[in-house]
Amino acid sequence: MISNPLIFVATSDIAGKTRGKSFPVADLDKRLKRGVGWTPTNVQITCFDAIAESPFGALGDLLLIPDAEAAVSVDFEDGGPPERFVLGDITDLDGEPWSCCTRSILKAALERLRRVGGVELVAAFEHEFQFLPTAPTPGQGYAFGAFARRRAFGEALMAALEQGGLKPDTFMKEYGPDQYEITNDPSRGHVAADHAVMLRELTRQTALRMGETATFAPILDPASVGNGVHIHMSFVRADGTPATHDPAHPAGMSPLTGSFIAGILKYLDSIVALTAPSDISYLRLTPHRWSAAFNNLGFRDREASVRICPVTSTAPDSVARQYNFEYRAADAAASPHLALAAIVHAGAQGIEETLAIPSVTEEDLSLLSPSELEKRGYVRLPKSLPEALDRFAGNPTVTGWFPEGFAKVYCAHKRGELAWLEGKDTAERCAAYAKTY
Repeated sequence: MISNPLIFVATSDIAGKTRGKSFPVADLDKRLKRGVGWTPTNVQITCFDAIAESPFGALGDLLLIPDAEAAVSVDFEDGGPPERFVLGDITDLDGEPWSCCTRSILKAALERLRRVGGVELVAAFEHEFQFLPTAPTPGQGYAFGAFARRRAFGEALMAALEQGGLKPDTFMKEYGPDQYEITNDPSRGHVAADHAVMLRELTRQTALRMGETATFAPILDPASVGNGVHIHMSFVRADGTPATHDPAHPAGMSPLTGSFIAGILKYLDSIVALTAPSDISYLRLTPHRWSAAFNNLGFRDREASVRICPVTSTAPDSVARQYNFEYRAADAAASPHLALAAIVHAGAQGIEETLAIPSVTEEDLSLLSPSELEKRGYVRLPKSLPEALDRFAGNPTVTGWFPEGFAKVYCAHKRGELAWLEGKDTAERCAAYAKTY
């Protein structure tokens, strides 16, 4: 069969979907300068392909410009064409970043962190996903047999990630029905979010090539576990030396790290609409799911919204380089770029406000009364997407981090998503998200 190989240029949009256009690979050099045409109202295409209320209407033109350093080409050697795609930035016709380009929003947040903290972010996204349809089988949580059943998939995925320019770390059978986890090594700056997009798409494509379907939906069944995205973070100075750890301070946090985490905790209830942005995300963000329900910091505590992670070395230099913390109130309904931007802005705000190093919880907060939680400074995270959107829209500090008009566009988008779900029960909502993510 004759073929003119194509490459897909993509943006990770505010629905957490990877959308774009394709063009001949031979035209890549030209498109790196000229891009491809894009439409402003595309930002209001929800994850269910309904179009939410848009301030742009049918007006306007944009460019989606590929970034040659964010290109993926993977040959699965299965007789099918290689998967080729490249991430890019959305600009206006003069080349200025568009207000709703998630990748540009992240770059601005990272520049703010460099300016106020003098450090660069190092991050990695840890993903959980499930195969559809799930086949609940007792005794398969973390089991060798369940791993071996998907060994061929895992090995193909690890090879695909490596071909795609990532450094694959682990593949494991998780606790839930047909649930697995895939991780990759950390990267600096916006590349960490680029890699998260690449990992999700290569996971889905590996499954499809093997006749299966993988979903990153936040939860498939409220009676079971959910699929989270844990975002691991640390800092390095301009000379590459680590800046996250200081053994002289609580839980090993450097003052910079402490202020950054304190900023996350202070603004967490107002950013979770961006990091856990689906209707069903809030079925997962409840106590006793090993997810997150309160704005607390834990030391090796998987119930905390932010967790100080363990290190495996005792040598001071190695400890400093291994030391990291993770944000746990996120899932794959979120664009990795937008989720990370919200977290970085919150942390940078904490640095600007010189917030004190936060205390570390060592108790089950769900057992405390609302008055006791308030007295101790803890906030229950929103229990629904509408509540989360209200807290986001109602916090002028948080909405002020983003380009003018973005917050209104985002809330309108999410309300359009909720409108599509009207009349559907919980099972139907979970099934709808399972199909789209």
